[in-house]
Amino acid sequence: MSSTRLIKTDVAIVGGGIVGASAALALRRMGMAVVLLERDLCGSRSSGVNFGGVRRQGRPLSQLPLAQRAHRIWASLPALIGTDGEYRRSGHFKIGRSEADMAALEHYADLSRDFDLGLELVSGQRLRTECPWLGGRALGGSLCPEDGQANPRLVSPAFALAAARAGAQIFERSPLTAVAHDGQQFTLQSGHSLAVQAPLLLNCAGAWAGSLAAQFGEAVPLRSGHPAMAVTEPLPFFMRWSLGVEGGGIYCRQVARGNVVLGGGSGVGLDTDRARSERSAIATLGEQAIALLPALKHAQLIRTWSGTEGYLPDRQPVLCTSRTTPGLIHGFGFAGAGFQIGPAVGEVLAELARDGRSTTPIAAFSLARFDSPPAPAAATAPPPPALTQTP
Repeated sequence: MSSTRLIKTDVAIVGGGIVGASAALALRRMGMAVVLLERDLCGSRSSGVNFGGVRRQGRPLSQLPLAQRAHRIWASLPALIGTDGEYRRSGHFKIGRSEADMAALEHYADLSRDFDLGLELVSGQRLRTECPWLGGRALGGSLCPEDGQANPRLVSPAFALAAARAGAQIFERSPLTAVAHDGQQFTLQSGHSLAVQAPLLLNCAGAWAGSLAAQFGEAVPLRSGHPAMAVTEPLPFFMRWSLGVEGGGIYCRQVARGNVVLGGGSGVGLDTDRARSERSAIATLGEQAIALLPALKHAQLIRTWSGTEGYLPDRQPVLCTSRTTPGLIHGFGFAGAGFQIGPAVGEVLAELARDGRSTTPIAAFSLARFDSPPAPAAATAPPPPALTQTP
């Protein structure tokens, strides 16, 4: 009968996506001991199956400080994790298909001006000159020249490998099966073979983070979503920008090999661990893609896929310390948009673990926003009765 291995460490992390792995790397760079538990392979869930967009444009203003911090990290990727992960600042172009769309893009450019995103509104002759590959539905758009794209299948696992090289202990295929807190220490169990004790616990479990938070009295309205994704055969290179659409819908990018990666719509969850793109979603995605990019009319799709992502009602993440349990820190719920900001979130989590605060503003991502508002006092409530003393 095998005995349980017990590891004592400074920080335990649950979840080995880009957020958990980058937090592990940042903590090691601070000199703190780290153990990370990942239920599958690091970077194999939403961090590895996402679209690969590395964009700041279009994010809520509350996320832009994180996005700007991440932008600087992405610039130093080879030195930090040992690979560029096919990251390139190709530009991100958000398409407007109506005058209302163009007005919304102009409004966002005005609101975000203080963050120096360098947004350029493109329409008319410039659009026709620079984007001859766009279909007639596009009236114009907003270009963020320094946004870009990367290969999530390379970048996300590379953060975990870099953390391991820096001294983090990473256990893959090690799901969390039990967790407890005695007031000072967390004890995590992974089956009967591994136990981890630490005064600090980072909840970076993605779509599965809600159940961990709920065990410590912090239930959140987290739901799972499943993006529909596809990729074409290699095509002659025609599109340097990564594309999105104002108001949502299709998004796509062309990689250096010529393949066009497409996303939009929803897949379906098969069980708690598996998801796939449905035929109807892919058919709709294809129709939208051809309307925007006529060059795809005869392209063959060579693969479709999906994954499981965590969504909160306001599509904003949870990034904060626990209000019920000392030492518990949450970082989850990135609604399919965590790839670009992931490395910055990892650094913020490391700061919260070491210092109890972050140099980046994160108040908008507190669990407090899910508190039920107090019931309003009745406007016509009678005055309370006068107090009397009985002799």
